[in-house]
Amino acid sequence: MIKLIAGDFTLDAAAGEAPRRTISGTAVPYNVPATVSDGTQVIFKPGSLPVEGKAPRLFLYHSAEMPVGVVTERVDTEQGMLFSAKISATTLGNDALVMAQDGTIDQVSVGVNPTKFSYDDDGTMVIEAADWMELSLVPIGAFGDMANIAKVAASIHQPEEEVSNNQEVIQEQEQPMSEETAPAVEATIPTAPIFAQAKKQLALPSAGEYMAAYHIGGDTFANINKAIAEISASQRTPLQAAAGDVLTTDTPGLLPVPVLGPLVQDLNFLRPVIEAVGARAYPDGGQSKTFIRPTITTHTSVAAQANELGAASATTMVIASNSVSKTTLAGQVTLSVQDIDFTSPAAMGLILNDLMGEAMIASDNLAADNLLTAATSSGVWDGTPEDLLKSVYDAANDVASGRNWMPTHMFVSVDVWAQLGQLVDSSKRPLFPFIGAGLTGQNALGASSAGSWNGTPMGLQLVVDSNFAAKTMIITRVGQGQGDAYEYYESIRGLMSVEVPSVLGRTMSYHLYASTFAAIPGMIRKITQA
Repeated sequence: MIKLIAGDFTLDAAAGEAPRRTISGTAVPYNVPATVSDGTQVIFKPGSLPVEGKAPRLFLYHSAEMPVGVVTERVDTEQGMLFSAKISATTLGNDALVMAQDGTIDQVSVGVNPTKFSYDDDGTMVIEAADWMELSLVPIGAFGDMANIAKVAASIHQPEEEVSNNQEVIQEQEQPMSEETAPAVEATIPTAPIFAQAKKQLALPSAGEYMAAYHIGGDTFANINKAIAEISASQRTPLQAAAGDVLTTDTPGLLPVPVLGPLVQDLNFLRPVIEAVGARAYPDGGQSKTFIRPTITTHTSVAAQANELGAASATTMVIASNSVSKTTLAGQVTLSVQDIDFTSPAAMGLILNDLMGEAMIASDNLAADNLLTAATSSGVWDGTPEDLLKSVYDAANDVASGRNWMPTHMFVSVDVWAQLGQLVDSSKRPLFPFIGAGLTGQNALGASSAGSWNGTPMGLQLVVDSNFAAKTMIITRVGQGQGDAYEYYESIRGLMSVEVPSVLGRTMSYHLYASTFAAIPGMIRKITQA
């Protein structure tokens, strides 16, 4: 199922009426490029989403475990699909409605199963028809302000921004919509004005709200940290304000322990292999332990006819049903309530960030190990510049022979990268010189101008990854969408948290599902060293 990686809205909280608990806006703008969770570019054509049939469910963050309502109205226009949705009267629904009111969440993202589609010259998937499975509330959308929440009709009372009089509110509601924003489904429903009122005292966010904001990241996490600081400052007692006649020895428990600069980070949370291969969404939506990845083992055939009315070449296509299993990658950390209570939210964020970073490294290590395991040897490199060229082109020949798919990437371990960078010719000139923009260097392997040694040696994109075993060099084709020899799938499930009352602690975990598949093993070639 395709899930778009998921702007401004006007507040419509009816006073004195039966609460509607609805949101409305634009679900998908037509003919506008967007990015799917696996990085694929897609465009929805007019009429591609249904207005009849089973109503799409309303989720938070594309999680089926976080349902908050149902889409109640779908209106198809030339510009896009408009929607109206009912928010359930549950705790999760109330949270979603509050976040929609205060602007934490102001965009939507669809989850669909394409049934009719094609690809244009740029590789963009053009969707002409799809089953609309769900609509999710998200903080950041693939379509930006074009797939947004246009109206919120809520029953949960939240602190509103102070207004000077009712007339200003009415004028704001009567302003015409811009041409870039589709009209809301409920635009014609009259609503009562929002009356000015004093702001209520804000409360600190719960642990769940903080964890959710951290998972969302960006402005949402920054805003919740800012709110925590402001609330804490407003609730300080005169003693906490540290008047001039209060000595430090009088308030030892109120003084923070100084930290000299930011935390030293000795790991770089990168995924070179996965970035090159591309992370794909599970075709089954992540609902089963395994999925089937079909491949062709025997193609049909075409040959010259021996004579008139002679038998035409006939070969039955054979398709293999390859079962791909999922690996669960998970980590956890248990903190005492003292660590949580006596630590700033930013410090807590360091711990959670490290946990998620380790998950990134573990997934890349899985992808790197399985890529090396799937590789077939194409020869041995003796360490000399002359033999390197022969070894690389022998491997490239093995990749392309009989397939017409050319290799695109060279994957190496860090030690091999260092070896390649030190290679020189008989005149002690670097075999792979670093050439700046607009400069021409020697020994650029046939190229009169090279971008960078870390760019395209011999036309191959170099990928250096410390997760590879020593002396690893792999030549293959990946990340092109077609003819990829190696595939990586993942579903990030995110953070979980549970209280442990017996030890006054809280255990937090992060997990994801990952799978790899050698789609065309013969195109994954490794070069060993003597």
